[in-house]
Amino acid sequence: MRRAVVACLLAGVVGMVGRAQTPPRLTGPTDEQITLSDIEVRRLVSLLKLEPGMTIADVGAGLGAWATRFAQWTGPSGRVYATEIDDEMLAILPSVFARERLSNVTVIKGAIASTNLPAGCCDAILSRNVYHYLTDPEAMNRSFATALKRGGRLAIVDYPTRPNSPILPGVPANRGGVGIAPEIVESEVGAVLKHVTTVTNWSPEAVPDWVPKTIAPPFVVVFEKAR
Repeated sequence: MRRAVVACLLAGVVGMVGRAQTPPRLTGPTDEQITLSDIEVRRLVSLLKLEPGMTIADVGAGLGAWATRFAQWTGPSGRVYATEIDDEMLAILPSVFARERLSNVTVIKGAIASTNLPAGCCDAILSRNVYHYLTDPEAMNRSFATALKRGGRLAIVDYPTRPNSPILPGVPANRGGVGIAPEIVESEVGAVLKHVTTVTNWSPEAVPDWVPKTIAPPFVVVFEKAR
């Protein structure tokens, strides 16, 4: 998922910065992802009401930076699920966690319309730069709700629709291009979980310097399951 996000961003600005070069094969998180995950997880601790020993899931874990940081934060008495649908990343993730000597992470192969997480397993779920790719958001939202414990929280991090970008194949037409409006996330996920808060300037550090300043930074929308 993370790799696809980078590709979409590059496609939108390649005409201004020249031809994009093929990135090297990755075997784990980039330095930028490690730095950003540390920043965002510290913020998510408050938003998601996290405590050591909790069970947390990263749905669409990519190369594992955020799942790693969650696993370090929640400690050995806690549990982290890292889900991903990309087979190459699924093959990389176990070695990432092994290098960090983390024994409290479980890797799960996700699906297009399901997290594949156990029912009622999670105190909190993060899904970062994944939601605007969903071709069946209604089913995935039910899956999020099923995986959460009562009172558990879900954070959807994504970015607003990029100007003049194409609608991704299979996604609802109301996205209007690559990305999604926070109001749409609030409405769709809000059908199954209570909307808690939306932070529109969530992570300006996530926007590379080469991206035009007119492009808005990511937002986060937080939801809670009824107690």
